[in-house]
Amino acid sequence: MTNLYYLITIIQRSDMAEYEEFYLGHGVTVSYSTLCNGTAHAKTLNLLGLERTEKAMLFAAVSEPTLKKLKRGLTVDMKIDLPNRGVAMAIPMSGIGGKTALEYFTAGQNVESENTEEKKMQSDYELIIAIYQKGYTDLVMDAAREAGAGGGTTIRAKGTAAGAEKFFGLSLAEEKEIVFIVAHMEQKKEIMKAIMQKAGVETKAHALVFSLPVSETAGFRFADTVDKDEE
Repeated sequence: MTNLYYLITIIQRSDMAEYEEFYLGHGVTVSYSTLCNGTAHAKTLNLLGLERTEKAMLFAAVSEPTLKKLKRGLTVDMKIDLPNRGVAMAIPMSGIGGKTALEYFTAGQNVESENTEEKKMQSDYELIIAIYQKGYTDLVMDAAREAGAGGGTTIRAKGTAAGAEKFFGLSLAEEKEIVFIVAHMEQKKEIMKAIMQKAGVETKAHALVFSLPVSETAGFRFADTVDKDEE
């Protein structure tokens, strides 16, 4: 299958139109967006030059050639590595539901892999996702921060489960919150362990946690520099 990636971009809400125009200019004609909020402590925000403002998340399926062009454009044109400009991450897609879906999601993109034998792009990050009861973001993020997480981004969602209503005492159909935490590979295990121990299914938060591999990132260079300076 042609190499495809699910690109997630987290930005200031005020910058959403600018980023959407940027993606359209690079042939990404099908994308989705949702409103979200940052969770970083004030100290971390000050270190990174960020403000506690509302965020937006953009989602799009992109081909490998498109991803390589976007990564360069995000750095050079959008200057995403500067403070307060946002972050982006690409997650490998292992399948897609037929040729029609492929054509729909990648309309306007070059979908031919440049080198199918080439080793897949890798980064030093993983995306940790925790789903938990509404109102327990602080509990989840306090646990994550104690294990080394810098911050996260939250969205709200509602379960659609039918039939079995309970799982470990957790109502599957109630309104939930979901936090996205991008972490270094070596921190992932400890962060997930901390969330499970202090905000897991046996706590009031009932958090369920999993992680996804990230192939490419943009916008983390300045944050990494701050982390190294602190060390």
